[in-house]
Amino acid sequence: MTQNLRDRFADAPIVEDADDRPANPTDNTLFTEILDRRLSRRQALRGLGAAAATAGLASTMTSTLAMRPAAAMPGPALSFTELAHGVDANLHVAQGYRADVVIRWGDMVMGDAPAFDPMALSAAGQGRQFGYNNDFIGYFPLPAGSDNAGHGLLVVNHEYTNAELMFPGIRKKTAARQVTAEQAAIEIEAHGCSVIEVRKEGGTWRVVENSPYARRITGTTPIRLVGPAAGHERLQTRRDATGRLVLGTINNCAGGKTPWGTVMIAEENFSFYFGGGAGTMPDAAAYARYGVSRKSRYAWWKHIDRFNVEKEPNEPNRFGWMVEFDPYDPTAIPVKRTALGRFKHEGASATVNADGRLVVYSGDDQRFEYLYKFVSNGRYKPQQRAENAALLDSGTLFVARFSAGGKLRWLPLVFGAGPLTPENGFDSQGDVLIETRRAADLLGATPLDRPEDVEPNPTTGRVYMSLTNNSKRKADATDAVNPRGPNPFGHIIELLPPGSDGARDHAALEFDWEIFILAGNPGDARHGAQYHSKVSEDGWFAAPDNVAFDPHGRLWIATDQGRNWRKTGFADGVYACQTVGEDRALTQQILRVPIGAEACGPEFTPDGRTLFVAVQHPGADGVGPTQNFDNPATRWPDFQAGVPPRPSLVAITREDGGEIGS
Repeated sequence: MTQNLRDRFADAPIVEDADDRPANPTDNTLFTEILDRRLSRRQALRGLGAAAATAGLASTMTSTLAMRPAAAMPGPALSFTELAHGVDANLHVAQGYRADVVIRWGDMVMGDAPAFDPMALSAAGQGRQFGYNNDFIGYFPLPAGSDNAGHGLLVVNHEYTNAELMFPGIRKKTAARQVTAEQAAIEIEAHGCSVIEVRKEGGTWRVVENSPYARRITGTTPIRLVGPAAGHERLQTRRDATGRLVLGTINNCAGGKTPWGTVMIAEENFSFYFGGGAGTMPDAAAYARYGVSRKSRYAWWKHIDRFNVEKEPNEPNRFGWMVEFDPYDPTAIPVKRTALGRFKHEGASATVNADGRLVVYSGDDQRFEYLYKFVSNGRYKPQQRAENAALLDSGTLFVARFSAGGKLRWLPLVFGAGPLTPENGFDSQGDVLIETRRAADLLGATPLDRPEDVEPNPTTGRVYMSLTNNSKRKADATDAVNPRGPNPFGHIIELLPPGSDGARDHAALEFDWEIFILAGNPGDARHGAQYHSKVSEDGWFAAPDNVAFDPHGRLWIATDQGRNWRKTGFADGVYACQTVGEDRALTQQILRVPIGAEACGPEFTPDGRTLFVAVQHPGADGVGPTQNFDNPATRWPDFQAGVPPRPSLVAITREDGGEIGS
C-alpha cells in the first residue's frame, strides 16, 4: 500500500490547512533567506560548490553539516529494529515493543462520568469524560517530588474537535453551519485538559478509577488572568468588568512543566472560535494580526454570545495565553500568565538557568511567526513551591532575531523601549503583551516556518526548535544547496546558548544557532534534506512537531504532516536520534500512527521505560473528501461498526521491560 500511495500522490499539490495561513503582514527578513545565506556561507567554506545539488554530493553535505563536532557524550546507541514507513488503518511499533491504549476520547475521567456512547453525547457527560484530540502529555510522579516511574498523574491537553467525526451527518466543509447549539456545547466541553491518575501493573499502564486527583478543565472552567495585562480594559467584558476572570481555555496544543511541579498548557489557534463581524470592530487590525475574522471554523459564535465579537469585542483578547495549574490540587484555580505573552503558543518549555532565573521558551505556531523566551526577574527556590509561581508574573519577554552569521539576538518586548511607545499604539506593558505579535513586528523579529516545539536538552543545554513547514516559502529565496521553495518538509534548528554543554546561559542576549536537520527525503536531491549520511529509507521524515528527550538526552521527534502525508506516501510517527557523537541526526522510526492521525506530546517516565504518545485526529486527514462519522478512513482503536475513530493516549513499552530505545 505504501508504494502505491507514493506513486499515486507523488505530484499531489501541497495542501494549505486553515491553521497555517499566514497572518504576518511585515516585510521582516525571512528566516528562509537567512538560512539560505547561512548554508551558502558554509558551502563555500567547505568547498562543496554548485555541484552539491547532485544526490551524491548532497549526501556528503548532509553528513558534514549534521555531524558538527560536539563536546558532550552521546547516550547509549539506539538499538531497536527500525519500523518501516507505511500507511494503513492501524498503529504500529517497532519489533519487541508494545503499544497499549491507556485512555480514549469519551472514557471516564471523573468517577461519575457516563459510559461512552457516540449516539448519546452530552455536554454534561463530555465535561466528565476524556476530551477530544489529545496533544500535550505531562507525567507527574506520585508522590509529588519523587522519581516514581510506575505511578503518577498524566496531564493531557485537548486541542480541538472534528465535528464531522464526532457527530453523524456533519460534513467538514459545512460544520460551521451544521453544528447545533447542543453540539457546540459538547465541543466546548471536549476542549481543555484532563488529569488522570495512572499506575503500571504487570507491565501495563491503567487508569486509576475514582482518583482524588482526577480533573477536567474545559472551555467553561473559571480561570484567573494574572500578570501585567490582568485587568486591562481590553480584557474587560460585559460578563467580567474586572478583566481578571475568563471562562475556559481552548485550542490547547502543547505545554510544559515547571520545576516546582505545576503544568503550563498552551492556547494556540484561538482565532478559529470567534466570528460575527470582526472586520467592523474598532480593534480590527489587532484581530487581523491574530487571524480573527468574520468567518469562524466553529459554530460557537452563533449559539454563545461571548464568541460573537460584535457582542463581546474583547473576548478574543482573553485567549492566546499560557495557562498554569497544579495537577496535584484538583481544587486549584488555573491562571493565565500574561507575562509570557499572547500569541498562538505551541508550548512553553521551562529551564532553571545557572543563576537561578527561570527561562521559558515558546514558539508561535503559524507561518512567518516568531520564537520567544521569557526570563524571570526572581530566582527559583526549590523548597518554596508556592512562592515560585510568582516567577511567571515578573520578568522580560524576548523575541528572536536570527542573522546569517549564525547568531541569534534576543530583543526585549518592554513598554517604552524602542518602538513600543504610545506613538505606535502601546500605552502600557499590558498593551505590549496583548499585541505581542505586533510588538515583535516592530522590533524586527525573524519570521519562521511555523515554530512549534522548543525544548532544551537537559543533558547538554542545547535547545531544539521544530519548524514544521511553510508552503508559502518563495522559490527565489533558495539556492543550489537548499532548493526548498516551498518548504513542505520542515526543519529542526539547534540553538546554542553561550557556555559549554551542561553549563549554558539560557538568559543570555545572544546565542549561536545551527541547522540540525532539514527534513524530507535525502534520496531526492530536490528536497535538499540534511540528516546523518547513514539515514535509511525508513528513517527520514517530514513536518517535525513535538519533540522530547529521554533520560540520556536522545531526541524523540513526533511528526504532523496533515493532509500532506500524501506527498511522502507514509503516515506520521515518532523518530529518535542522538544529538551528539558519531550518530548525531541519524533518525530512526519507532512508531507509526493510523491514517489521518498525527503523533503528539511524546513524554517519558523518569526511568525511560515508558514513552507516552498522544494519537490525535485518527482518520481526519485521510484520502478523499468524505471522511466523516459514517465513513471514516479508520475506526482505530475500537474497530467496531458504528464507533468513530477515537483520539487516544498510548503507552509504548518494551516487551522485556527495558529502556525505550536502548
